[in-house]
Amino acid sequence: MNKADWCIKQHRDTNHYYDTYLPYEFHLRMVNQVATDFKHLLDNTKDYYTGKECSTFDPHQITLMNACLTATWGHDLIEDTRVSYNDVMNYLGQEAADIIYAVTNEKGKNRSERANDKYYEGIRNTPGAEFVKLCDRIANVQYSKMTKSRMFEMYKKENINFMIKLGRKVGNPYEEMYQYLINLFNEK
Repeated sequence: MNKADWCIKQHRDTNHYYDTYLPYEFHLRMVNQVATDFKHLLDNTKDYYTGKECSTFDPHQITLMNACLTATWGHDLIEDTRVSYNDVMNYLGQEAADIIYAVTNEKGKNRSERANDKYYEGIRNTPGAEFVKLCDRIANVQYSKMTKSRMFEMYKKENINFMIKLGRKVGNPYEEMYQYLINLFNEK
């Protein structure tokens, strides 16, 4: 079973749905499509951990692009299914597991407790996590806009704070994604 199918299966096995009636893989496919659209922003020549140039002969080296694309399929696994970090690491690899762990919400009674300062610090300090979180947010905003969901206004209201907490600053390698997200709120 490939990695994407394994992630989809974990959500199916917990009867996890997106927007109460869609199979959760609908959301995972949207997030992965956003990642595919913006993968040109990721470095596919350097090792995920060391930053050194990858050797085309070493199958153990994982690039940021590969880790991020894998993590888009699994970004909600720890948060929403019955798998642990170790399960994710064993099936998807440590690089993707670290990203997935970073984008997993904290425990909390409300949205602000679940996405607290510690949560955003983890995203900022994990290579690729900002990219995956942006892919997730863009997919959620696209869907909520398309369906005219009340969530669209909530995402719009929190967008400036979301971008600040994520670490948007001058020279950010994902600026194109931030601009795309802003434009989603400004387009009719």
